[in-house]
Amino acid sequence: MFEQTFKNIDDILYKDSGADSELDYIGQTSWIMFLRYLDELEQDKSDEAELQGKEYSYILDEEYRWPVWAMPKDSDGKLDHKIALTGPDLVSFVDIKLFPYLAGFKHTADNPQTIEYKIGEIFSELKNKIQSGYNLREILEYADGLPFRSSKDKHELSHLYETKIKNMGNAGRNGGQYYTPRPLIRAMIEVTDPKVGEKVYDGAVGSAGFLCEAYDYMYKRMDMSTDNLRTLQEKTFYGKEKKNLAYVIGIMNMILHGIEAPNIIHTNTLGENIRDIQEKNRYDIILTNPPFGGKERPEVQQNFDIKTGETAFLFLQHFIKSLKAGGRAAIVIKNTFLSNTDNASVSLRKHLLESCNLHTLLDMPGGTFLGAGVKTVVLFFQKGEPTKNTWYYQLNPGRNMGKTNPLNDNDLKEFVELQKTKPETEQSWLLSLDGLDTTTCDLSVKNPNTPEEAALRSPAEILKEMESLDVETNSILKSIKELI
Repeated sequence: MFEQTFKNIDDILYKDSGADSELDYIGQTSWIMFLRYLDELEQDKSDEAELQGKEYSYILDEEYRWPVWAMPKDSDGKLDHKIALTGPDLVSFVDIKLFPYLAGFKHTADNPQTIEYKIGEIFSELKNKIQSGYNLREILEYADGLPFRSSKDKHELSHLYETKIKNMGNAGRNGGQYYTPRPLIRAMIEVTDPKVGEKVYDGAVGSAGFLCEAYDYMYKRMDMSTDNLRTLQEKTFYGKEKKNLAYVIGIMNMILHGIEAPNIIHTNTLGENIRDIQEKNRYDIILTNPPFGGKERPEVQQNFDIKTGETAFLFLQHFIKSLKAGGRAAIVIKNTFLSNTDNASVSLRKHLLESCNLHTLLDMPGGTFLGAGVKTVVLFFQKGEPTKNTWYYQLNPGRNMGKTNPLNDNDLKEFVELQKTKPETEQSWLLSLDGLDTTTCDLSVKNPNTPEEAALRSPAEILKEMESLDVETNSILKSIKELI
């Protein structure tokens, strides 16, 4: 039922002249689903108040509640066509009245950690792109049929929503920025092992995949109590996101995973001066895949001790600064970070090694990130003590990665298991920093245990790397053009 409903909504959006990509489809589906969810939430709270003999104060004025504007029903429980808005009248109401009203909550809410503020944020940043009121009427009817009440329903909805995010990433363009393969996220979480009472942070939250997976991981392992559940819901997961659509998708994804008012702030993380980060702003766990390939302007670079235009390198400085002493991090970054010889790269590697224990480095195969032709590594570190040894693991799934052969949990099973003891194998080795050249701090992946016959790359592998370098070069050139 759920899957078919999503497909039907996509089919209608495909026909509408206002929505023309997977990004638009999920953005438009998100605001409608959010209002549908909000109605269920209000109904639940109203029922709960009634049982306690209290009166519930609705968040939304009556005119803007789902059963009034979206789905007014007759005595038989069917859409009342006599009063239901449709066609141009429906679009006019949504654009001129509904969205401005909901956006106003941003200014009247008590604080950013409330559902009211999230309503204001979402509808300040999104626009209704559905141009046909007849198409919108059909979509509202499909959305009304989605049940949000039970945890089973929410679980299925969240799974389908994740699938939509994944498809958006696969669709190309800039959709890939929203989707980190979930098996990789789960492996990163297993190694960092967050526990209830610890604060988890992602300053480049995107679709909130890291926070949602961390919630699932911690929920399954915690002692079930009201206090623990409240801590998990309200005081555990934190994120920041710059882009409008990603912010809305992240909020919706967390809501479907069971977090009512996600602590996600709509802001440019890199706009914050890292010198202003205090102990109260720090976190126990950082899990993230910051965007790479961007070129930040000089005024943004002034917020950092190590000046560089590379977005990911600025994020890495932010994350090191945002981690508590003893805090643990798992961060995806381009593998060029390990060996670049420019001053910023060398300084940043030195800073990481001196201030944190970079205990594990996971080398990912090409094709891990669909649509992105760059090689990546995952840095696992703990803040507070300098690095003495780093255990490297070179992931080799034994196949070419791609849309038809994506990363799966089984591919990372050995890494997660071996990481506990850090042995030397054909795919893993230990690098002692005693012998590291301190002028370059080069951390390149150079597997000393690879059999000689396997060390030579095939022509196909060389061509594939050349193609990925072309993609990266074009991305950099495009970023430079945008700045000019």
